[in-house]
Amino acid sequence: MTLSLPPELLSRFAALVSPQDVLDEDAAAPRLVEPRGLFRGRGLVIQPRTVEQVAAVVRLAAETGVRIVPQGGNTGLVGGQTPDQSGAQIVLSTARLNRIREVDADENVMVVEAGVTLAAAQEAAREADRFFPLSLGSEGSCTIGGNIATNAGGVGVVAYGNTRDLVLGLEAVLPDGRIWNGLRRLRKDNTGYDLKQLFIGSEGTLGVVTAAVLKLFPAPRDLATAFVGLPSAEAALELFRLVRQRAGSALTGCELMPRIGIDFTLRHMLGARDPLDAPHPWYLLIELSSPVEGGLTGRLEDILAEAMEADLLSDAVIAASVEQTAAFWRIRMGMSEVQSREGGSIKHDVSVPLARVADFISEASSAVEAFLPGARVVAFGHLGDGNIHFNVSQPLGADKAEYLKAWAAMNEVVHAVVHAYGGSIAAEHGVGRLKRDLLPSVKSDVELDVMRTIKQALDPQGLFNPGVILD
Repeated sequence: MTLSLPPELLSRFAALVSPQDVLDEDAAAPRLVEPRGLFRGRGLVIQPRTVEQVAAVVRLAAETGVRIVPQGGNTGLVGGQTPDQSGAQIVLSTARLNRIREVDADENVMVVEAGVTLAAAQEAAREADRFFPLSLGSEGSCTIGGNIATNAGGVGVVAYGNTRDLVLGLEAVLPDGRIWNGLRRLRKDNTGYDLKQLFIGSEGTLGVVTAAVLKLFPAPRDLATAFVGLPSAEAALELFRLVRQRAGSALTGCELMPRIGIDFTLRHMLGARDPLDAPHPWYLLIELSSPVEGGLTGRLEDILAEAMEADLLSDAVIAASVEQTAAFWRIRMGMSEVQSREGGSIKHDVSVPLARVADFISEASSAVEAFLPGARVVAFGHLGDGNIHFNVSQPLGADKAEYLKAWAAMNEVVHAVVHAYGGSIAAEHGVGRLKRDLLPSVKSDVELDVMRTIKQALDPQGLFNPGVILD
């Protein structure tokens, strides 16, 4: 690996950790490219094992003016975890900060390090008969530190909120190498600024999160899951409102899917089967859960019967087993991955007010078709919180490379509709490098000035993740 840092400086950094925690060229390669290949970089990759080692690396970086790129599971889709091409940056991977320090079932909290995968955190909660509700398609490889840095959302936001709603305290290393121990587990603490919220969603620009106190919940004892076919996105929105009204807090998942997404999944996902007998234009995956045993299946049956009488749905099936529930969710969670099998996909992670979701999908789809006839819109996502993954697959027979050249122009088409509906162009994946230049179009001068002031206060040398979020 050709790096532009002086060899003696590289040796100083390497000496701060164990030799096996400095990755050679082959081992480092997967960590220097963003999963979709949109961003590739060069840099030394260091994997500290303790917060003290993280602090030592950061102190040396501050002393020598070396830029740091924090990285978790490298599953981010906006380039926020990828170094540039200079070869002068250090990738500080939290992968080996992977201890679960404590699980306290009585207090409903657990303390985990930043490199713990989301799936491992979920499993630790289950072993204590508790539930950690953050759930993403990449949960087997994304890490808690990355989830915090991007304020990850996922399929449980409708009931439990984003990552920032699930964090009680943080431990972080500041850009000058100081360790901030904010691992408080208090539900109420009004002693001044809530510093942890600065780091949640900051994408590694203000420091590196090394551990967190996470909220736990009682483990679900009852679960009912339905796969529902619908005539329109408008009907899906009306059904969501009905389920929310009738089920209340038991509604813990509501995912919207178009028929084209189902077709892609059935075509490319081994073992996937269509849950319903006939195709429908739209689908909802609805999940009710409760820590109290019994009654949810009957309640969901009643709700769907009421919806059928109101002509809101065309067909539905309620999972009869754990395996069938998993099969339903597998279709939804695989929808992003299978799009790559259909050629180029220009992706938009957007949100609009819940009441405008159906109108947004209709208007944005028409705008895309007018811009590029034959482009295939695959709009799916978290209906309950207004977050739609508005992805556009290339026309059949198109050249992938040529199609992807239209990325910026397609963004303008879709984002113009997002702006018109008062939405966000970065709902849950973050800004990173990919959307940095779009911020001035969605943030006021006052907002950007405050953000830069915070950045300057915590990172006056601009060493942490330069070029991410802010220019």
